[in-house]
Amino acid sequence: MAQLAGVSQATVSLVLSARTDGKAATISKETRQRVLDAARSLGYAHDPAARRLAAVRNNLLGVFSFTATFPTDVQHSYYPFLVGVEQEAAARGFDLVLFTGSSSGGAGAAGPDALSRVRLADGCLFLGRHVPRAELKRLVADGFPVVHLGRRDELEGLAWVGADYLSASRAVVAHLAALGHRRIVLVREDDDAPASADRERGFLEGLEETGAETGPAAVLRCADPVHEVTAERVRALVADGVTAFVAEETDTGAAWRALDAAVREAGLDCPGDVSLALLGSPPPDLAGGLVPPPDLGPSGSRALRISGPPDLGPSGSRALRISGPPHLGASGPPAGPATTP
Repeated sequence: MAQLAGVSQATVSLVLSARTDGKAATISKETRQRVLDAARSLGYAHDPAARRLAAVRNNLLGVFSFTATFPTDVQHSYYPFLVGVEQEAAARGFDLVLFTGSSSGGAGAAGPDALSRVRLADGCLFLGRHVPRAELKRLVADGFPVVHLGRRDELEGLAWVGADYLSASRAVVAHLAALGHRRIVLVREDDDAPASADRERGFLEGLEETGAETGPAAVLRCADPVHEVTAERVRALVADGVTAFVAEETDTGAAWRALDAAVREAGLDCPGDVSLALLGSPPPDLAGGLVPPPDLGPSGSRALRISGPPDLGPSGSRALRISGPPHLGASGPPAGPATTP
């Protein structure tokens, strides 16, 4: 190639390596074009592995999911995250590597090397409610670029981007209270995932702010929603004065699916007999607060700096909450005369 272009081998190397250290800029446009023409005539194609090895980078952005199944189904609650990640990765010139941790245990993936393969990428985004903390701490301690999509401030040093579930949950309660509801029950799964904790806190704050009834009975935690949220239990709660139920959306959807099924089986009309609201992305027949999940993907990708600290905001903050007005679906006042808000 050097002989065909009439230049030295060093010149060919500078032109084809796409170096950014300024040395390639010393080559004239005419010389550069002769080298490129020679490469094209010889059918040359660069070796991406060799180029990335020389640059000590792969231009690969990893995505690791701690879910029962990798969220490639468009109906999956995490699917919009992947859409946003893909769009931002493309804009930054990165390829995506999807680490299907779910295929080898998902949320149960553990062990000293559970996450070691993510180091194939230049950095990695993690998503899921339950994560192996020790492994993530090791990645952070080693300086590997990591960002979690969803609040994870219990892991010191881990950067995260999460939805503002507190504000969204308060807004859903305010919406129901404005319709006259005073007995509202939150149905949630029985775990300590940060997203669930934020939703419950926002829900309880919303009850206090609107003057709705509070207390232990306002939250129904279920280890097995399918068997605990039954038609009989829903009927009993409605008979006791509950006029609205709020459920949380998770990667399993267990709480809201069980609640919706129980209400239907109980023969209750929604919103005629009882109102339902969902803290998440609602199906068409439920009211709910939606924090647009596609925003999390691009924000997390931008935060994942391959060199330097995560770009998450002012004053070196390692956390970023995405907030915005919730989209509220149709719901109605309590059955019978509505209480004046």
